[in-house]
Amino acid sequence: MLLREVEYARPATIEEAIALLSEHDGARALAGGQTLVNVMKARAASPDVLVDLADLDELRTLSFSADQTALEIGAMVTNTMVISSSEVEVARPILAEVAATIADVQIRNRGTVGGNVCVNDPTNHYPPLLAALGATFTIRSASGERTVSAEEFFLGVYVTAVSEGELLTKISVPTRKPGTGDAMAGITLGAHGTYIASAVATVSPEGVRVALGCVSSVPVRATAMEERLEGSDLSEPSVRAAAAGLAASLDPPSDVHASAEYRGHLAEISAIRAVLQAAERAKG
Repeated sequence: MLLREVEYARPATIEEAIALLSEHDGARALAGGQTLVNVMKARAASPDVLVDLADLDELRTLSFSADQTALEIGAMVTNTMVISSSEVEVARPILAEVAATIADVQIRNRGTVGGNVCVNDPTNHYPPLLAALGATFTIRSASGERTVSAEEFFLGVYVTAVSEGELLTKISVPTRKPGTGDAMAGITLGAHGTYIASAVATVSPEGVRVALGCVSSVPVRATAMEERLEGSDLSEPSVRAAAAGLAASLDPPSDVHASAEYRGHLAEISAIRAVLQAAERAKG
C-alpha cells in the first residue's frame, strides 16, 4: 500500500529536530524506518510530519563516557555499527552478539538501536537486554535533558518515556567489570525471527539480574529468581530451583504462536539457560 501524503523534514541539528517535533502535534521522528514506514503503509499510523534524523551525525556516535564507566550509544547507531564496534567488543560483547541475530542484513544495516527501543515492541531484542544490563536513556527536549532508567523508559506496548517534543539521544550501558558474564536465550520463529519468549541474564560480583521479554508490555525483571540466586553457586540444580514458579508468576499474552501457559513455560526455561550461560562466561 502506498503512503498517504506526509510533510517531510530533514533537520541538520538536534536542536532543529526537537523544534520540529515540538511545533507539530502529529510529528514523528524517523530513524531507520524499519518499523515506522511499514506501519504507515498499513495506515496503522499517520503522522503529519516525518522528522528524518539521518543527517544528525551526533546521534551516530558510539564511544566510552568520560569516566570510562559506560558505553554511550547514539540513538541513530545501527545494528551493523554495534556488531562491528571495537568499543562494544571491549565493553559489552553481548550487545554485538544480540544485534547479529536481528532479522537480516538489510534490516541490521538500516535499523537503529534508538528506533528499536522507542518502538518498544515486546518481541524486540533490545528492551530486555538493556533492562538486564542496567542501561540508562538520555532524552532531550527544548527545556533541557533528562536521564531515565530502563524501568522508567519502557512504559507499555509501543509506549516509552519519550513524549511529544522530545528526542532520545543516547543509551548508556555500564561497562563490563571483571567477573561479569552476560547471555540472552529464547525461542524465535526461525533463526532470525521474532521472539516468542526471551530472557537476558547478567552475572557479576554484585549479583544476578534477569529480564524477560515477550511476557508483558514491558521487560519484566525476575526479581524473585534474582533474590534466590544471591550467594548461590549458580550450578544447574541451584538455578533451576531458583527459577521454580517463575512461569506461574507471569501473566503473558496468548497468540497464534503460544498460549499464555506455554509462553510462561518458555520464559522460565529461557531464564534458566540465560543464567547458566552468563555464569559460565563470568568464570572466563
